[in-house]
Amino acid sequence: MTERPEQPGEFPYTRGIHPAMYRSRLWTMRQYAGFATAEESNRRYRYLISQGLTGLSVAFDLPTQIGLDADHPLAAGEVGRAGVSICSLADMERLFDGIRLDQVSTSMTINSTAAILLAFYVLAARRQGADVRKLSGTVQNDILKEYIARGTYIYPPRPAMRLVTELFAWAGSELPEWNTISISGYHIREAGATAAQEVAFTLANAIAYIEAALQAGLALDSFAPRLSFFFSCDRNFLEEIAKFRAARRRYARLMRERFGARDPRSTMLRFHTQTGGSTLTAQQPDVNLARVAIQALAAVLGGTQSLHTNARDEALALPTEESARLALRTQQIVAHETGVASTADPLGGSYYVEQLTDSIERSAREYLEKIDALGGALRAIETGWVQAQIQDSAFEIQRAVESGERTVVGVNRFRMEPQEIPTLRIDPAIEREQVERLRQLRASRSQEQAAAALDRLEQAARGNDNLMPFLLDAGGAYATVGEMSDRLRRVFGEYR
Repeated sequence: MTERPEQPGEFPYTRGIHPAMYRSRLWTMRQYAGFATAEESNRRYRYLISQGLTGLSVAFDLPTQIGLDADHPLAAGEVGRAGVSICSLADMERLFDGIRLDQVSTSMTINSTAAILLAFYVLAARRQGADVRKLSGTVQNDILKEYIARGTYIYPPRPAMRLVTELFAWAGSELPEWNTISISGYHIREAGATAAQEVAFTLANAIAYIEAALQAGLALDSFAPRLSFFFSCDRNFLEEIAKFRAARRRYARLMRERFGARDPRSTMLRFHTQTGGSTLTAQQPDVNLARVAIQALAAVLGGTQSLHTNARDEALALPTEESARLALRTQQIVAHETGVASTADPLGGSYYVEQLTDSIERSAREYLEKIDALGGALRAIETGWVQAQIQDSAFEIQRAVESGERTVVGVNRFRMEPQEIPTLRIDPAIEREQVERLRQLRASRSQEQAAAALDRLEQAARGNDNLMPFLLDAGGAYATVGEMSDRLRRVFGEYR
């Protein structure tokens, strides 16, 4: 008797986590955006929502990401540049002015200061009168990949892991619809990893987070259904589709076989995708529209739950409003004009895709076995093994481009004279305005309340209490990102 083939929505979810996939509900269309001040970003969010956006995705500037206020000497020149500057609850309220937070899904790309920014978000929702238990979205909260590939860490890995797991525990009871982590392969891939390495190192980090949460006393099925993932969609169309299938299957098997998950939702790998930023070129930027469209199609054929499409000008600057709209229109064309959303798994049964899926899963499993032998992801990161694997892969990719073995259109073949296109420019006056606004906030708040809340936060950090209530307390007293991060630095130290 012939074995019944796996169907979409069935373990181990090679063909998708839902039986009908996009036939019943399209993926969430997000556009990663944030620049300058909260008011400027708020205007972009409102515009994108008016153009059909179904989920917000917030980019924070580098000072916010590493726990520095806008007036810190090291923040000079970076305020509002790579994302929006958020120093306090007041900024968060301005960021979402006129946008009901219980009626929109929000993804926040923030890691070291994730617990602080989530506290601000919850406080802003409460002040809108929103039902906090209905808040939906994701906070990235993935600190391990910062040590591997990105660098916006503050504290050493072990106290940083405490913040991650305490956010899990608090949100598990207070924010039942919220995804408490977005375990990121995106930045690993952008640093030069192969498809198999992206899957393996992302899942190795997931294992570390799960083990840390279990050691903290959390029950697996109480937090695992709210874990989410974030992957890149790179150049190789069919390989990327197979990568998503392989990641889903390997995760499902890990959760059932290694951790004994009983709730089916704990075995479902739900993920957001962003088209590959490192594949964009400053040369002939309009060609990036074609790259992004192909990558978006691969992400959809691979079964993503939400998607960000990069803009054509992002190799040059933050996207203009026109470029952001074109990027969103790309998703809408894939959804409504191509027909790929009419079938749950259009490439199911493709000999080549199935073979690629098996190959990537096998290679990822071998990497995971090596990481286990090294003592787990945290140990493999601390010794530099993971970073070295990525660096070797990145070197091979660059060597192939420089030798001409790998073609990059407009870079090493099919060149043209440079094109001039309009780009977004951040007014330097914005930094001065943000610094002045921060000084006014400090002058107008109750200094006694802010200082007392910060003292309680520091004392809790020296003990074993969950820090989320103390961060909410300090945020509500208008303590700033930098002030709260500094109190935690006193206790945890800094990673160098």
